[in-house]
Amino acid sequence: MSTQTVEVIITRQDEPEQKPYQERFVLPYRQNMNVISALMEIQRNPVTADGKETTPIAWESNCLEEVCGACSMVINGKPRQACSALIDQLEQPVRVEPMKTFPVLRDLIIDRSQMFDTLKRVKAWIPIDGTYDLGPGPRLPENKRQWRYELSKCMTCGVCLQACPNVNSNSNFVGPFAAGQVNLFNEHPTGAMNRDERLEAIFDDGGVQECGNSQNCVQSCPKGIPLTTAIGALNWEGTKYIFRKWLKK
Repeated sequence: MSTQTVEVIITRQDEPEQKPYQERFVLPYRQNMNVISALMEIQRNPVTADGKETTPIAWESNCLEEVCGACSMVINGKPRQACSALIDQLEQPVRVEPMKTFPVLRDLIIDRSQMFDTLKRVKAWIPIDGTYDLGPGPRLPENKRQWRYELSKCMTCGVCLQACPNVNSNSNFVGPFAAGQVNLFNEHPTGAMNRDERLEAIFDDGGVQECGNSQNCVQSCPKGIPLTTAIGALNWEGTKYIFRKWLKK
């Protein structure tokens, strides 16, 4: 293969209930290409390497700045964001697959609804009533502010669920991201009012007690969020909460 071309093998799926299949494409090389630009080239001219006309590839993307999490895929066996996956840094052929932890809707488009349902389950918001100006919020100690900032980087991309061996068809583990979000909102001065409700939810069936401490989530997280540290902190908070409940009996 010429150095002026890029070989891409894509795992496709026409409908949710159909079997996946692979198609191979050879594209003209351009400097600073990422996987998204390769997919756009295929979409512009959907012809396989053996000259067969096919349908355009379906995928999702939005910000192209590794902020929105929409373009999560498995690229050369690693779950990551397609927008930050540079062709020059990838071994060829570049193999692109959907994240199979989630239901595949079509080609590289997945359904991440389970993540958003989990955020509802753990009350991942600050319950402040009214639309009127409440004035400036309470000041946070710098160490707590830094900790919450790291946790706030989560973009619900799903990479940590794809990488986690405890998230599979035999488990209902909610995934590492949820632990970070519970920590984030429980550390907020106003959000702390609902601390116990979040702890009850995150330690319910499929909660963080299902974590096997593989630490794959930390290694794969595109934003470098210290998820295992968040899970450890949550386990400590959960232990204290259980003792408080026991003493009130």
